[in-house]
Amino acid sequence: MTDEPLLSLRTFIEDVERIGELRHVHGAHWDLEIGGIAELSYRRPKPQALLFDDIVDYPSGHRLLVGSTGTSRRFGRTLRLGDDLDDFGLVEALRGKPSKWAAAARDFPVEVVERAPFHENVLEGNDANLLAFPVPRWHGHDGGRFIGTGCLVVTSDPETGVHNGGCYRMQVQDDGRATTIAAVPGKHGAQNIERWFAREGRAPVTVSFGHDPLLLALGGTEVPGGISELEYAGAVLGQRVPVVLGEETGLPIPAGTEIVVEGWLTPEESRVEGPFGEWTGYYAGSPRPTPNLRVNRIYYRDNPILLGAPPGKPPHDYSYMRTVMKSAMIQDELVSMGVPGVKSAWAHETGGGRLFIAVAIEQRYAGHARQVGYLAAQCPAAAYMNRYVVVVDEDIDVTDLGEVVWAMSTRSDPATDIEIMNRTWGSKLDPMLEPDQTPYNSRAVIDACRPWHRLKSFPRVAESDPAYLREVQQRWGQFLD
Repeated sequence: MTDEPLLSLRTFIEDVERIGELRHVHGAHWDLEIGGIAELSYRRPKPQALLFDDIVDYPSGHRLLVGSTGTSRRFGRTLRLGDDLDDFGLVEALRGKPSKWAAAARDFPVEVVERAPFHENVLEGNDANLLAFPVPRWHGHDGGRFIGTGCLVVTSDPETGVHNGGCYRMQVQDDGRATTIAAVPGKHGAQNIERWFAREGRAPVTVSFGHDPLLLALGGTEVPGGISELEYAGAVLGQRVPVVLGEETGLPIPAGTEIVVEGWLTPEESRVEGPFGEWTGYYAGSPRPTPNLRVNRIYYRDNPILLGAPPGKPPHDYSYMRTVMKSAMIQDELVSMGVPGVKSAWAHETGGGRLFIAVAIEQRYAGHARQVGYLAAQCPAAAYMNRYVVVVDEDIDVTDLGEVVWAMSTRSDPATDIEIMNRTWGSKLDPMLEPDQTPYNSRAVIDACRPWHRLKSFPRVAESDPAYLREVQQRWGQFLD
């Protein structure tokens, strides 16, 4: 494919097909069937990316991609780290990169261009309807059709002008003439919107609905405040990201996007949004009024492609992506604090990449495991909605939940090895949160390391030497497959 702008979803799809991880699906229905097929795919050991076409009620060529970052090869390609890495290799390749990208972001200001492929088509006035595109109803009890799952919502700080890109859920409203934007409270995008409301009584936004999944990854990650996700993406790519400035808002729109809307949010304009099957695996958070964006103009490419990233009970569309990103960031933050002996960290996909974190250490002193546990529970990369941190010895594979639970079961005493932290950073998406309750949560730090004072006398693990097992595998492996 030639002459595609940087961060084109089409280039990404071509690359994924080249490595044999794309499957074409024809004839599925937008109402639940696409969501059901995607859910079944996510549960497979090596889920494919799925490109839906010939969707019921829509013309051929109006497509939808899901599962874009669901394996180490696809996510490695997304982060430009290589498409031949396994899980551990991807985390190791990512180690140290987020801080370097953040430091370099300002060296890659966006590059403003006049035209982009999304100018090929425009819908205006009464024709500007989001349901002209195959927006799915993903889950059976969703409150409607959600176009914003893999989107990028761009806002700006009215004081500094720094723009932010966030991935928020967006429900189609008013029969396709509008969409709610559920920016997560406390996140930079929501803060920008509130600042604009306070200053001018309205807030500008642009939204991209189809782009390279790198923008999905960055929009759902805690990029440091004051740094634009588009400039951060430039640092990842080593190239400035081309953008078109919105006609109504002046905000940047990635030139490689497939479908674009822009406009202004106001405090008075809201619609009831939800429920929606969320990344915790529940319909958490009751339907509530949410800022509503009226759509007066839609730009889109010929044969447009929506990027979908529906959450749900893990594993879901982006749970693997979040696991890898969080694992590398948590380990980097622990090391940057000067904590010795940190060997690995893993934010388990079962917990949505946030709720359950395991950290392996080489114990150096009494209290070392508790120190690491407390720091991991509250470091910036893990502070939001964490619930359990388990610290284990370095002989435990933190990616293997069975090994982590074995360590908890045999190396911890519940009476003395579980510490509870209260009134920590929770979320209204927490299924344990009572209605109208302030969104605090609590979290447990579990010391599942061998007791420091018994390191030399603790019972030996009943397993063979790994080197010997490799020899056995070489000689007898044909009988074990």
